[in-house]
Amino acid sequence: MGLFFIILAILVLVIICVNISVVQQSRAYVIERLGAFHTVWGVGMHFKIPFFDRIARRVSLKEQVLDYPPQPVITKDNVTMQIDTVVYFQITDPKLYCYGVEQPMAAMETLTATTLRNIIGDLELDQTLTSRDVVNTKMRSILDEATDPWGIKVNRVELKNILPPADIQSSMEKQMKAERDRRQAILIAEGEKKSKILIAEGEKESAILKADAEKQAAILKAEAEKQAAILRADGQAQAILAVQKATADALALLNEQAPTDQVIKLKAIEAMKDVADGKATKIIIPSQMQSLVGMANGLVEGLSDK
Repeated sequence: MGLFFIILAILVLVIICVNISVVQQSRAYVIERLGAFHTVWGVGMHFKIPFFDRIARRVSLKEQVLDYPPQPVITKDNVTMQIDTVVYFQITDPKLYCYGVEQPMAAMETLTATTLRNIIGDLELDQTLTSRDVVNTKMRSILDEATDPWGIKVNRVELKNILPPADIQSSMEKQMKAERDRRQAILIAEGEKKSKILIAEGEKESAILKADAEKQAAILKAEAEKQAAILRADGQAQAILAVQKATADALALLNEQAPTDQVIKLKAIEAMKDVADGKATKIIIPSQMQSLVGMANGLVEGLSDK
């Protein structure tokens, strides 16, 4: 009898130990009682009633990543390409995740593929290649709304890779090469244009500086000639004044000596000589001076005979 109680106690202890569960951090257990949902266990130690309760599903509450293989999609301009997608999601309601849909991961993959085809089908090839952010945002919004009844929240969707057909990819590479060549030619032309502009501006500045220098030189030369002319004019004026002053002084002295008519006539003859200056071919002598000239000639002849 004692052995029976010992065995029974050991059996009860084993059952209790087996039905004690410890839930780790970032995990949740969905518990069913008699086949129906009972509760969700959070972090900590829990005990389930043997033969009545069972753990229906152990759920991870961490953010998870689903990397789907490339999916064939057709663009609006009938180009078939391969696109692989990465979905970042998190389970927010273990109960809905457990009972909302059968095989949630397979449902997520199918929903992602169909959503991707619908979005890419409205875009052309060039738009698909340049509008990744738009596609990612649309897919995240649609998937998040569609998976909300499953207790899943889609945090982010990324187009991991876009692979167009080989012929399209070759054409795109040729187009990009032609575009790079065009940009290079434009840059070279712009560089040559700027170089010519700088050279022309330099020549213009040089011509302006040269013209300014020539102008300044001409101004200085004109100023020098002007000063020289002024000095020459001043010198001539002073010479004339000196001559006039000497003449006036001579006349004044002559007047003081009370000259006779013969002296005046003789001075007139000397003046006529200065007028002729050895260059005149014909000189008109007044009649009053002819007698004096004759007398002067006779006097000269008389002196020569002696």
